[in-house]
Amino acid sequence: MSTMAPVKPHWRESNGFAILAVLAALVVVWYVAAVLMNWQGMTDLYQRKDVTGVTVTQQLYDVLNYDKPLLPAPHQVVAEFWKTTVEQAVTSKKSLVYHGWITLSATLLGFVIGTGFGIGLAVLIVHNGAMDRSLMPWIIASQTIPILAIAPMVIVVLNAVGISGLVPKALISTYLSFFPVVVGMVKGFRSPEAIQLDLMHTYNASRVQTFLKLRWPIALPYLFTSMKVGVAASLVGAIVGELPAGGGNGLGARLLAGSYYGQTIQIWSALLTASLLAGALIALVTLAERMTNRSLGARA
Repeated sequence: MSTMAPVKPHWRESNGFAILAVLAALVVVWYVAAVLMNWQGMTDLYQRKDVTGVTVTQQLYDVLNYDKPLLPAPHQVVAEFWKTTVEQAVTSKKSLVYHGWITLSATLLGFVIGTGFGIGLAVLIVHNGAMDRSLMPWIIASQTIPILAIAPMVIVVLNAVGISGLVPKALISTYLSFFPVVVGMVKGFRSPEAIQLDLMHTYNASRVQTFLKLRWPIALPYLFTSMKVGVAASLVGAIVGELPAGGGNGLGARLLAGSYYGQTIQIWSALLTASLLAGALIALVTLAERMTNRSLGARA
């Protein structure tokens, strides 16, 4: 009896092709938007400089290489990113590596605190009915307050008591990152079926044993899913926490400086750095998830 080999999907049906196709479409739309948004500005510049006889091709080239565009073209953002990462010393305040590391430090600290805090709250909520009724509504309500309103208050209050630098930004990251962990872990800890809990009672297992042997392993998929959301939210919190600092360091300060001086290319290169950081952090959480599943005997 022969076994048929699995049919490999056509390369056009692969995930890689789909991702590349979407990226290519986004780049095309980006270029079209850049031309449309900057065309009138270049026309006005020609008029101010009394430049005449410009062909459409020349104007298109000038639009795509405009120094202060409303929307920079993709190649301008990539060129600025290369100049401020590869061509600058990492200790220079003009380097996005320098600013990215400062933001990353606050992100990771806030993420670790927020994850631990979220897991602790979830344990209390699941094992105590009073905590469930009293804490959960306030946890949900806390996320209705705009982070842009909270961040300056946190920075000012902590600076008044002599706490500045990394800690205030990390606390803002904690505020954003703990919520998805709480919600996810409460769902995860409550996911065991009644028959499984009854079986643990039959074995005369204590609450701690039930938690370690049943609730925690079942909740692990929820944990890693929540952490992927939480680490991205933590990065947003760190960037927002850097905005009230004004002339400080970090990607948030870089964005603010670019907006002050009308350097849209600088703004977009900082945004590109932030998106790459977010992607790398989510990839690390995914890697940790796969390693954990493998160590627990799950199939890859």
